Amino acid sequence: MSSNDPSGAVGTTAVNALPANPPPRIGFVSLGCPKALTDSELILTRLRAEGYETSKTFAGADLVVVNTCGFIDEAVKESLDTIGEALAENGKVIVTGCLGARGGPDAGPGTEGGGNLVRQMHPKVLAVTGPHATDEVMSAVHRHVPKPHDPFVDLVPEVRAEFRGAAGIKLTPRHYAYLKISEGCNHRCTFCIIPSMRGDLVSRPIGDVLNEARALFDSGVKELLVVSQDTSAYGVDVKYRTGFWDGKPVKTRLADLAERLAELAAPYGAWVRLHYVYPYPSVDELLPLMADGRILPYLDVPFQHSHPEVLRRMKRPASGERNLERLQRWRQACPQLVVRSTFIAGFPGETEAEFQHLLDFMHEAEIDRAGCFAYSPVQGAAANELPGQLPQPVREERRARFMAVAEDVSVRKLQRRVGAEMQVLVDQATALGRKGARGRTYADAPEIDGTVRLLPPAKASRTMKAGEFVRARIVSAEGHDLVAMPL
Repeated sequence: MSSNDPSGAVGTTAVNALPANPPPRIGFVSLGCPKALTDSELILTRLRAEGYETSKTFAGADLVVVNTCGFIDEAVKESLDTIGEALAENGKVIVTGCLGARGGPDAGPGTEGGGNLVRQMHPKVLAVTGPHATDEVMSAVHRHVPKPHDPFVDLVPEVRAEFRGAAGIKLTPRHYAYLKISEGCNHRCTFCIIPSMRGDLVSRPIGDVLNEARALFDSGVKELLVVSQDTSAYGVDVKYRTGFWDGKPVKTRLADLAERLAELAAPYGAWVRLHYVYPYPSVDELLPLMADGRILPYLDVPFQHSHPEVLRRMKRPASGERNLERLQRWRQACPQLVVRSTFIAGFPGETEAEFQHLLDFMHEAEIDRAGCFAYSPVQGAAANELPGQLPQPVREERRARFMAVAEDVSVRKLQRRVGAEMQVLVDQATALGRKGARGRTYADAPEIDGTVRLLPPAKASRTMKAGEFVRARIVSAEGHDLVAMPL
């Protein structure tokens, strides 16, 4: 992450009359997953609503906010390095996000004050908060860079209220956006410390979620990516209570939410994609919507492993031994379904036979897209105390073997698409697409899956623009990606 182009820098709008004193400028860096990105978008929306501007450099800012990730060692290092870079170039830094909730080496997760990892490593930071802490971040900003006075905005308190009911500022390209439907997680997986950082599940009111979705579609979003820590559990914490939207009752429940999102997306021809869907029986209710093309036939399901004993040690929810049966049932209901997943290789106590079970599962399940981590101890995770910790070379070797199988499965499935006509959402286009473009099919989520290389159109008058859908014929596969001719 370069300090010269911090993630989240947003341009400003020119006004006719310049204020006597230029508004304060805030630098912003957003690290980590899409769930953290939505936190960053909310903070930036509040900053802009209060009159702050954003800076494209650390040195040119009055203060820098760093939204961190603290899940795995590589993310912790990146976050700490970015904080150090911001301190060196600016000196005034506020830290938020998951790493802000991590305790130091001698403290558990969530420890405040001297036990906080960020403060131990960078004692000069002005303030440290945990994730989804917009109010705390804004209070810290106000303390160190007073809010600019705007006689018009200051008379309208609602302008500074919660922005979740509207689109707000987005850090993604204009044509796609993440929609976070809940925060936190009720599970206690032994390898994970997310609940200690983000808390238990808290579902957003369904009316707020749908209002934000509508605002996003109205603003030109063509793909809505639904995210949370556990999307399938949406509404569990409020016992699926009935809310109201547009004067009509609607249950706080994933199937009901997906139905309404499909209705909102239809007039725009937009996509709705679901991420982080645990394989509960209730997921079956989503398959008719996918089979009918109302939401994308795509499920991001974090299986993590296949062997029942490994899943038991992981304390994973749902019944792992029935996942093959679930996948078969889902594909019978929706043959075009694409499944991506993530797995962990080398978990404590994993035997060679248990790992082979995972490889066999990959062959039989035919997971379209799969990622794999070599198990890495995370400070504060219960798995650290499990017997049978494997040497790092063994963990890495198993990850490599897993990825070889996963890639073989993925490439074979991609080859089956050659000759098919598919809808492609254009992400990048050179010279109005006359020199070709790059996009994605329904099977590809941005940044984590493959892409489609669109060849220059046969007709000189044919153009392609980012954010537009094009029909294309798949002509070949290149590794994890496809090549297609626009029609």
